[in-house]
Amino acid sequence: MIVMLTLPIYLKDVCRTVNGLLKTALGPPPGSTTTLTQVHDLTFRFESVKCLVTIVKSMGVWMDQQLRIGEYSVVRNTFDNNNDTSLESSNTSLGGDEASLPDFELHQEAINDHSTATLEQRRAYKLELQKGISLFNRKPSKGIEFLISNKKMDATPEAVALFLKNTSGLNETVIGDYLGEREDFSLKVMHAYVDFFKFDGMDFGEAIRFFLRGFRLPGEAQKIDRIMEKFAERYCKCNPNSFTSADTAYVLAYSVIMLNTDAHNSMVKDKMSKADFIRNNRGIDDGKDLPEENLGALYDQIVKNEIKMKADTSAPQSKQTNSVNRLLGLDGILNLVWKQTEEKPMGANGALIKHIQEQFKEKSGKSESTYYAVADAAILRFMVEVCWGPMLAAFSVTLDQSDDRAATNYCLQGFRHAVHVTAVVGMQTQRDAFVTSVAKFTYLHCAADMKQKNVDAVKTIIAIAIEDGNYLQGAWEHILTCLSRFEHLQLLGEGAPSDASFLSGANVETPEDKSMRPSFSSLKKKGTLQNPVVMAVVRGSSYDSTSLGANTAGLVTPDQISNFISNLNLLEQIGNFELNHIFAHSQRLDSEAIVAFVKALCKVSMSELQSPTDPRVFSLTKIVEVAHYNMNRIRLVWSRIWSVLSDFFVSVGLSENLSVAIFVMDSLRQLSMKFLEREELANYNFQNEFLRPFVIVMQKSNSVEIRELIVRCLSQMILSRVSNVKSGWKSVFMALTAAAADERKNVVVLAFETMEKIVREYFPYITETETATFTDCVRCLITFTNSRFDSDVSLNAIAFLRFCAVKLAEGGLICNTETAITAAAVAAAADDDDDLSISVAKEADKETLMDVDENASYWIPLLSGLSLLTSDPRLAIRKSSLEVLFNILKDHGHVFSRLFWITVINSVIFPIFKNVSGEKEDKDPSSPKPACWDSETCSVATRCLIDLFINFFGVMRGHLGAVVSLVAGLLKNTGQGSARSGVSGLMRLASELGGVLTEDEWSCIFVSLKETAASLLPGFLKLLRIMDRIEFGSSNAAQSTFYDDDDGGEATFTSSNGMIEDYDDDNLQTAGYVVSRMKTHISTQLLIMQVTTDIYNMQQHLLKASSVKVVLELFSQTVTHARNLSSDTSLHIKLQRACSVLEIPDPPVVHFENESYQNILNTLHHLLTSDPSLSEQMGIESHLFSICEEIIQIYLSCCRLQQPKQQQKPVHWILPLNSAVKDELGARTSLLVSALRVLSEVEQARFRRYVSTLFPLLVELVRCEHTSREVQPVLSNLFQTCIGPIIMNV
Repeated sequence: MIVMLTLPIYLKDVCRTVNGLLKTALGPPPGSTTTLTQVHDLTFRFESVKCLVTIVKSMGVWMDQQLRIGEYSVVRNTFDNNNDTSLESSNTSLGGDEASLPDFELHQEAINDHSTATLEQRRAYKLELQKGISLFNRKPSKGIEFLISNKKMDATPEAVALFLKNTSGLNETVIGDYLGEREDFSLKVMHAYVDFFKFDGMDFGEAIRFFLRGFRLPGEAQKIDRIMEKFAERYCKCNPNSFTSADTAYVLAYSVIMLNTDAHNSMVKDKMSKADFIRNNRGIDDGKDLPEENLGALYDQIVKNEIKMKADTSAPQSKQTNSVNRLLGLDGILNLVWKQTEEKPMGANGALIKHIQEQFKEKSGKSESTYYAVADAAILRFMVEVCWGPMLAAFSVTLDQSDDRAATNYCLQGFRHAVHVTAVVGMQTQRDAFVTSVAKFTYLHCAADMKQKNVDAVKTIIAIAIEDGNYLQGAWEHILTCLSRFEHLQLLGEGAPSDASFLSGANVETPEDKSMRPSFSSLKKKGTLQNPVVMAVVRGSSYDSTSLGANTAGLVTPDQISNFISNLNLLEQIGNFELNHIFAHSQRLDSEAIVAFVKALCKVSMSELQSPTDPRVFSLTKIVEVAHYNMNRIRLVWSRIWSVLSDFFVSVGLSENLSVAIFVMDSLRQLSMKFLEREELANYNFQNEFLRPFVIVMQKSNSVEIRELIVRCLSQMILSRVSNVKSGWKSVFMALTAAAADERKNVVVLAFETMEKIVREYFPYITETETATFTDCVRCLITFTNSRFDSDVSLNAIAFLRFCAVKLAEGGLICNTETAITAAAVAAAADDDDDLSISVAKEADKETLMDVDENASYWIPLLSGLSLLTSDPRLAIRKSSLEVLFNILKDHGHVFSRLFWITVINSVIFPIFKNVSGEKEDKDPSSPKPACWDSETCSVATRCLIDLFINFFGVMRGHLGAVVSLVAGLLKNTGQGSARSGVSGLMRLASELGGVLTEDEWSCIFVSLKETAASLLPGFLKLLRIMDRIEFGSSNAAQSTFYDDDDGGEATFTSSNGMIEDYDDDNLQTAGYVVSRMKTHISTQLLIMQVTTDIYNMQQHLLKASSVKVVLELFSQTVTHARNLSSDTSLHIKLQRACSVLEIPDPPVVHFENESYQNILNTLHHLLTSDPSLSEQMGIESHLFSICEEIIQIYLSCCRLQQPKQQQKPVHWILPLNSAVKDELGARTSLLVSALRVLSEVEQARFRRYVSTLFPLLVELVRCEHTSREVQPVLSNLFQTCIGPIIMNV
């Protein structure tokens, strides 16, 4: 139909015409006089309505014809051209010309057999093959069957895929159609076909161009979806670092196809710019943006070089812009790809309107009539804009005032046509106005006042939903609200109990409910109503109320009851089939319409469930049905549908009404079971997105019943669909992780039982997916170890971690390559969070990731998780995790590469000992501090570490110094009982490996011990400086001494006035803290020195000069430190005063000094006597005599006989020593005796070289008042054996 617009007729004339019809349809105004009889008036009004209906109907018919011209021509031409191509290919193949024979013949055995066959046999074989090709071009499945039955190729998907990929003469369009089929064999062929492509190193645009070169995309969206989905999976597999997941490549593939159509279709006037393309693809990489430079390069590549597809070579240019998209089955998907929610209105073609107006102006001065044929439906908007108001008024008033069946039917037809026109041309406001008017005329909100015309309005609503569903968008909410109310009335008429009785949470039927049941079953027969819900419905409510019967107040008259019952009988004209057809018909809605439909349905369902008087689940059940109907849509569309449904299920699942929440969770379980029937390809995230509502509700729900139900649902899904679960594992483990941290014991136990079944029975399914799945599994098991309800759960979770390690090893997931050095970059190293989570490094360097051993990423999360558990505050968990961790390393360490061992040592083993290594300072003060180990845990850890190091010394040899430093660090914490573990560990290490250690390794051990001792000094000296700021008593008192020569008695802590000093409490506490730390420090230094001595004595026959030198340096370092500490008299006075007041023992400074000197003295003496050559090389002799001289001087200084020469005076009388000096002399006696004995045992020649220095000191010793009788005999022997012979020989 062609609409002819004449020059004199403008829009204002159309407006006058319609307004005139409106006035006639409304009849004369009240109070006015008319000559028309009532019959004539009704006739005029009826005819006016018919005219208006005819006008709007003609608009719709003309619009439909214009919109379908382009579509029909493209499809027809495409079909004809395809047939021509197919026939041409068939004729060529059947011609027998050997030049057109296929380049590839699959059946290699046949070729070999024919290599010696006659020419006739070869020709017959090739003709048969050509016949199969020709048959394939006409009917693909028949051609494949023919070739297989005649043994021209094997009956395997791989063989068929190679045939399609490499055989010439095949119709490329037919290949695309066959690859897109959903039958199992065709699907396997398509997968094999795509897997033959090697996209390694290709950029995305180059890859998709290379992929589409061998066939043409089919014309059905479902087929395109299956092919693009597999292409995206294959591209990500060949280029694992290109995108976060295959979902990104999948969406980008659609964007490229759309861009190709937009850029190279001449009918598209407003071309997409590069900025538009980049903006449209924002957030598609798992919420992140792809690099703009990559998208820009892809845009340039597609725009400059078109990707040839089916519509480009076989169809002429379309008159309609979107016809190519429709041909490809992509109509409506473009907006989903680019997240556009509304189409541009068809009337936006301003250029066309402007052109027509200009033509009108040019011809306005001419008298002849000129006709303009308009074929663009955009012009229709202007007519509708001036007509829709009067039409709405005419239809509404007539429908409201007239009960004539013919008149009301015409009005309802007018509504139907008006909705159709306004919806198709994109006039949303006008469309919603017409739909709302019809919805209100249904009177479903006040059923007692319904008439036949209202029932017809319900039928009209259903017809609109079926016929124009693709264009309704937001108007779906009004239609679905009417359907919800209609279903409610149906249930009341059938006598069924309301949903409120179910949703109230009561599981037991009360006597009151039983008494009301007969009234339901006989509702239509009796004239009385007793149920309050029905009474409220009879009273009715406004159209905009959320539920029927919102007006709960007021009496119900017998007439209302009678009308209500009769109206229920009227509603029987509409059966359940019509009602359900709308929801079943949803699978025919286009890509955008189904999303709008689901949004509206969710909104209506939410209103039903939140109704304060009569909550219902009708729309909720329909949501489940609609999801079932539409689950087979292409992934791109289904993901948009599910994003709406997911939010809905989460919102309702968190409802305070327990029955509602249980119902929706069970509905979600049913959908999940259905969805998991679909196979998911690698690197996709569909299942994870689908199951995410379970996770969110599990984490946020306050209902124990709901959380328990979710665990049971997940358990059932895993049991029945485990073989299809891929990315869904992530949501399963996240939900179970949330359950593991639950506050209710029954939820935790139930979740652990599910987790136990998964790990025991379905472990291979976990590791066959991406690495992050196994990481989530480990995180879940670690969370179970924190269970505070049942220690068995915690310990069993640790045992399952070991079970996972065994399964990993059995499955061949071993790290035996030399590329695992960077495994920690892609798997989690332990962090310090309380929940013991494992952080996966998600932003690793791409070049590094290429070199990482893939299997290392399975082991590292497992080992790091156990490493983190070693800081658990519970002793049983610490011990069990330590033992399991080191047993795993011991049992399976032989399959690890040397480089992977480096990762294990640095990121798993060493962090274990940070709690007891003495490193107290934390870079992040806000981070939680791990629990300190007790002596038992420390002993277990050290033993396990040394066992592991000894067993794998070959691969761990390079970490000897670090291991020794780590174990030596245990010596720093004597108060925690870790020192004993450190001593035993070092001694065992030296004894077990003594025979295999090299000179450098021995030096490394002693250097580590030396550095450990030295590392304690800065902190200790800083501690001592605190005492410089503390004063005890007056300055005179502070200058007093314990060694008072005048009275020979003990010094007292008194001030100058003789009163006992009152010390400050803060100073006393500080001094007490310093004393405590000093004791700890001294014991640590002595322990390190003792361990060094023991190792030296045990393995001295293996030690070389370099190792001995380090040992002596360590001893000298300790001696110097002890001497400096002992000589600080001011410090000792303060500490002794504080200790006296606090009544605590003094720090063992003298003991520290004696032991350090004794140790180095014994070592030097042994070296001098046992290895003269080494002693001479290292200058041991001079060092020994120097030490002996220092020991004697210290003793004399204690006796106060060692004075500076300038202060020496004649001594007439020596006063007796006080008790304090005697005690100190007694403590130093054993050291002096040892030094004198060493001097007496050296060779005469050696002694003679140092006698000049020693003789004055020995003479002073004779003058001393010794507290022990041991000194005099040794001193006498020294004079007799060493000094005497020298004097006699002078």
